[in-house]
Amino acid sequence: MDLAKVEAITKWPRPTSVTEVHSFLALAGYYRRFVEGFSRLALPLTKLMRKGEKFVWNEEQEKSFEELKQRIVSAHVLTLPSGLGGF
Repeated sequence: MDLAKVEAITKWPRPTSVTEVHSFLALAGYYRRFVEGFSRLALPLTKLMRKGEKFVWNEEQEKSFEELKQRIVSAHVLTLPSGLGGF
């Protein structure tokens, strides 16, 4: 993963609205294949986006948010071989 992307994810500020939660989950969702248990980890955040749900950020959401960020930046992201090296 590109160093600039790692830095952007680790410095991502705590969401303060449903829109910001949605933005973070959209980014995180791109890497969901590489994060074991992604759906379970993201559940406290996805609950905030339910229709009629009051936006209340507590310890459960904070833990989910920080854990997802950590797992994304430490995930082994697979890339296609360039053809320049050996296999």
